[in-house]
Amino acid sequence: MAPVLPSSSRPIRRLVAALALAPVLAFAQANLDAELAATREMVRFVPDDAAARLARLEAQARAAPLASRAEFLWLYSSAIRRAGDPERALAMADELVGWGRAAHDDAVVAKGMLARAYALFALDDLPGSHKAAFEAERLARNTADLPLRVQATISAGQSFQEQGNYPAALARLQSAIDLARTVKDDDAPLASALNALAFLYTDMKQFDKGWEVQEESLAVARRMRSPGRLAIALATEYGLAIESGQYDRAGRALLDELAVERRLGARQMIADTLVNLSDLYLKKHDYRRTIDFARQALAAAEEVNSPGGTATARINLGQAYLGLGRVADGKRQFEAGLAAYEKTGVKPEVQAVLLEYGAALERAGDYRGAIDAYHRERTLSSEMFAEERQKAVLELQQKYDTEKKGRQIEALRQENRVKSAELDNRKLQQRIWWLLALVFALASVVVGLLYRKVRQANALLQVKNQELKQQSSLDPLTALYNRRHFQDFMRTHAQVERRQNTGGDMVGALFLLDVDHFKHINDTHGHAAGDAVLKMIAANLRETLRETDMIVRWGGEEFLAFLPAVPRDGLEDVARRILRGIRAQALEYQGTTLRVHVSVGFAPFPLAAGGTPLSWERAVNLVDMALYMAKSHGRNRAYGLKAFTKLGTTTLEAIEQDLEGAWRKGVVDLAVVPGETVELREAAAA
Repeated sequence: MAPVLPSSSRPIRRLVAALALAPVLAFAQANLDAELAATREMVRFVPDDAAARLARLEAQARAAPLASRAEFLWLYSSAIRRAGDPERALAMADELVGWGRAAHDDAVVAKGMLARAYALFALDDLPGSHKAAFEAERLARNTADLPLRVQATISAGQSFQEQGNYPAALARLQSAIDLARTVKDDDAPLASALNALAFLYTDMKQFDKGWEVQEESLAVARRMRSPGRLAIALATEYGLAIESGQYDRAGRALLDELAVERRLGARQMIADTLVNLSDLYLKKHDYRRTIDFARQALAAAEEVNSPGGTATARINLGQAYLGLGRVADGKRQFEAGLAAYEKTGVKPEVQAVLLEYGAALERAGDYRGAIDAYHRERTLSSEMFAEERQKAVLELQQKYDTEKKGRQIEALRQENRVKSAELDNRKLQQRIWWLLALVFALASVVVGLLYRKVRQANALLQVKNQELKQQSSLDPLTALYNRRHFQDFMRTHAQVERRQNTGGDMVGALFLLDVDHFKHINDTHGHAAGDAVLKMIAANLRETLRETDMIVRWGGEEFLAFLPAVPRDGLEDVARRILRGIRAQALEYQGTTLRVHVSVGFAPFPLAAGGTPLSWERAVNLVDMALYMAKSHGRNRAYGLKAFTKLGTTTLEAIEQDLEGAWRKGVVDLAVVPGETVELREAAAA
C-alpha cells in the first residue's frame, strides 16, 4: 500500500502531473494540426477520402482550441459538400458561424459564411449564396488572415460574376490577385485568384486577356508541384480553349488533365473530364472517339454515383451512335439519359436534351423519331409555359378580385347616392307643385333654379360613369389597355375583320411580345422588380409606336399591339424598332442595372387564307405560334407571318399545329428579324 501523503503535498503533486501532461497535450495538438494540413488538398480533389479521414479526427478536433476546431469544421463542410451532401455541409457551416459569433471571432465567422455560400450555391440558392459571400468578404477585411481575405474576395467577385455585374467582379478578382501576391510561402491563394480571373475573362469573351492570365496560372500551378492545382488550371485552359474555338488545344488540355487526375486518384474529377472529352470529340464529329470516352465517362460516373455525369455520358453516347447511323443504339442511350434527367425534375434541362435529341435524329434521317422528340419538347414547353401562366393568372386573379370588390363597393355607394339624389328630386318636385298652387309666379323662378341643379347633377354623374368605364378598360399596373378592352373593340368593330386584303401599300398589323427570362428576374430580384420591368416596357412601347396604335397588356409578361395602318413592307422595321428600343433600355433597381429583351411574333391584319380573311382570334393564335418560334430559336428576335403560299397542299389547322413545319415545307412565308447579340454567361465556382 502506498504511503498517505500529507495534505500540503497534494497541490505539489497536481502541479507535477500537469507539467508532465503538458508535453503530451502539445504533441496531440501538433499532430491534429498536421493531420488537418495534410487533408486540406485532399478535400478539393478526393473529397470522399478526405471526409472519411476527417470523421476519424472529429472527436479530437471538437475538443481542440477554437482555431483548430474552426479549420476542422471548414474542411469537413467542404469535403461533405463536394462528396454530394450540400444540406449536411450547410448545417456544418451554420455551426461554424455559431462558434465564431459566440467567440466574437470575425475570422471564424467569415470561414463559416464562405462555407455557407458554397453549400447554398450547391443547393441552387444563388441569392442566399451571394449574400453569404458578401458578408464573408466584409468580415474578412477585419482580420489579419491573408489567405482568408483572398478567398473571401474571390468568392465576392464570383458572386458579382454570377449576377452579371462584370465590372465589380473584375475589380474584386484583380484586388484578390494583388492581395495574394503579398502572401509569403504559400502560392495557393494566388493560384485560386488567377484561375478565377481566367474564368471571368472567358465568361466576358475577352480571350486575349484570358490567355495572358492562364499562362501565369499554369506557371504557378507547376511551381507548386501540386497535381490537384495543375488539374484545376488545365480544366480552366480547356474552358478557355473551347469557348475561343481552339478545339485541338482544348483536347490537349483535357488529356493532360486526365493524366494528372488519374495519378492523383481524383475519381469525381476523372468522371467530369471524361464527360468533357466525349463532348469535345462530339463537337469535332469524331464519333468513334466520342463513344470511347463516353463509355469511360459512364463507368467513372457510375463509380462515384454521379447522376448528372451518368446522364450526360449516355446523351453523348447516343449522339455518337446516331452520328454513325446506329439509330437503335443511339435512341436507347438517349432515352436512358433522358430518363435520368427527368428524375431530377429540372424541366429546362430535359427540354434542352429533347431539342438535341430531335436534331440528332433529324441528322440521322429518322424524321419520325425527330418529330416525336420535337413534339415531346413542345409538350414539355407548353407544360412549363402553362405552369408559369397559371401562376401569373392566379396572382392577377387575386389582384383583380380585390380590385373588383373595391369597385363593387364603390358602385353600391354610387348607386345609393343616385337613389338618394332621385328621392331628393322627387321631394323637390312635390314641394314645387305645392308652391305652384300657392304662389304661381314665385314657383316659376324656383322650378327654373331646381331644373338647372338637376342637370348639373346628372352631368356630373355622367362624367363619373365615363371615368369608371375608362378605368375598367385599363391595366392597373401599366396603364395600357387590358385584354377585355381589346376583345370588346374587335367585336364592336367587325369591319376590321371583314376588310379585304386588297394588296395595297397600307395594311393593319398584330404584334405579340413576351419578355424573355422574366421568371429569372422575379426569382432573383423579386416581383417588385418584375413589375418595374413591365412598366418600363410599357413606357418604351408608347414611345416606339404611334398614338393611333392600340397597345394592350395581353397577360403576365405578354403585350399585344394592334397597328390599324402601316406600310406593308414596314412590318419588319416596326419589329426591329421594338426589339432595339426595349433592349436599349436599362432599369436601375436597388443598386442593380437590369436589362431585358423580348421575343416577338407578328403578322398583317386582316390575314387572308385562300382569299378569305381569318378571324382576329385565329390571326392572334398564328402570331402566338410565331412568337413561340422566336422563343425556341434563341429569343431576342421576331418571327413574322407574311403570307400563305401553298395552302392547297395542307389545311389551316395543320399549319396552326406546326407553324415551323409548314414554314420549312414552303407552305407559309415567314420573316425573321434578329435582335442584338446577347452574351451568354455561365455560373460556376472555383
